[in-house]
Amino acid sequence: MSTDYLKRILTSRVYDVAIQTPLEKAKALSERTGNTVLFKREDTQPVFSFKLRGAYNKMALLSPAARARGVIAASAGNHAQGVALAASRLGCRAVIVMPTTTPPVKIEAVRRLGAETVLFGDSFTDAYEKATELEKAEQLTFVHPFDDPDVIAGQGTIAMEILHQHPDSIDAVFVAIGGGGLIAGVAAYIKQLRPEIKVIGVQTEDSDAMIRSIRAGKRIRLNDVGLFSDGTAVKQVGVETFKLVKEFVDDFVTVDTDEICAGIKDVFQDTRNILEPAGALAIAGAKRYMSEHRWQGKTVVAIACGANMNFDRLRFVAERAEVGEAKEALFAITLPEERGSFRQLCELVGPRNVTEFNYRISDAEKAHVFVGIQIGNPKEPERIASEFEKKSFPTIDLTHNEMAKTHLRHMVGGRSGLADNELLYRFEFPERPGALMRFLNTMNPDWNISLFHYRNQGADYGQILVGIQVPPGQKTRFKAFLSEIGYPHWNETDNPAYRLFL
Repeated sequence: MSTDYLKRILTSRVYDVAIQTPLEKAKALSERTGNTVLFKREDTQPVFSFKLRGAYNKMALLSPAARARGVIAASAGNHAQGVALAASRLGCRAVIVMPTTTPPVKIEAVRRLGAETVLFGDSFTDAYEKATELEKAEQLTFVHPFDDPDVIAGQGTIAMEILHQHPDSIDAVFVAIGGGGLIAGVAAYIKQLRPEIKVIGVQTEDSDAMIRSIRAGKRIRLNDVGLFSDGTAVKQVGVETFKLVKEFVDDFVTVDTDEICAGIKDVFQDTRNILEPAGALAIAGAKRYMSEHRWQGKTVVAIACGANMNFDRLRFVAERAEVGEAKEALFAITLPEERGSFRQLCELVGPRNVTEFNYRISDAEKAHVFVGIQIGNPKEPERIASEFEKKSFPTIDLTHNEMAKTHLRHMVGGRSGLADNELLYRFEFPERPGALMRFLNTMNPDWNISLFHYRNQGADYGQILVGIQVPPGQKTRFKAFLSEIGYPHWNETDNPAYRLFL
């Protein structure tokens, strides 16, 4: 099987439509990390991602009869554009089934390339099921986004280019993982020709289906996946990709949203180009891995795999990149309500740059302050918190508290004596008309909404923080409501930031 993939990759037809992308040294990032970091610039492809390689190879290898009937795919992102462009070059019909939640800009991009679009369902799963129906009804050929040998081989040509462009020593290649098609092709090629090179997969902490599957020895299906890195938000990896990753991939690393945002900024500083979150995943993973393993003087490649970024997301990326770069720390500090305590706190902050300061009186004895402070290294928050504690200012480090970063910093207010039996939940709502009304109509009318905060990140989903007053005897009904609504959610009721400020 392994040698078969080597042959498949070497004979792939991708260059009828794809370009050989540059392998560029990231000068600033290399200097900062003490290693030679090379970006494989798949964001420079005609559709701004690597996806057209696998899609075109699959479609180019179809029989003339199958091509004449046409192809179908389910996708709301880069795969859709790759299939559409490949179909236009090959002169065949392409039908792309997309969820109704897909932003108009992505739908129009696919239509401009000549493909037919069918909007169906709320999720990728709905669109996928509709695509399989149409595949049979219209005798179309399904082009899978990752779990297909020809698609995997097409993606593997990236590895072929890397080894050709940099024949000297390479210590590791970092690759983003969603369904696994990209890393399966890259690893199958590299490990057979240059086995000394480590192939390291990168996933987000909230979409790590491949890592969990490898640990379990079988494919694991996640109930929910984080949507920030939407290009890799896959609940279950492929059968074929799992097999290849298990055989060829050396190691894995996970990163969070802040680290991805910092990775986007790193690439911008070196190239003046802006990657999408999934596109910067490998860069973020390389940074974390090199730091955790104290690498110095190594040569690593990170595949910058996509740049289909919504412009409106940039405000969120810029805000969170500071934390991801360890340039901002967030704290909840309790002050005694006595003369001079506020001044004393400011003196403790000293010459450090304050990025945020929210104050709310709590009661006659104490007040709570939400503070953002610019820092120089990841260990500084612990030291700052210790300084506050020594001066009898109880302090909680919120630097890695998702609820605090996304919502709390925009809504510090104070607790209400009316909010009895309040449960606090964080949700990701699809950005489409009717999402809120569906939430409200599904909710028990006897429950009261006691807090609500919404943030649009410029993505396909919105971040919602909701306080709901649920009587103690109705917890089972509340769990049934969460299951029925189906939106990704997190219980924040025991979050210390909530207890202090909301």
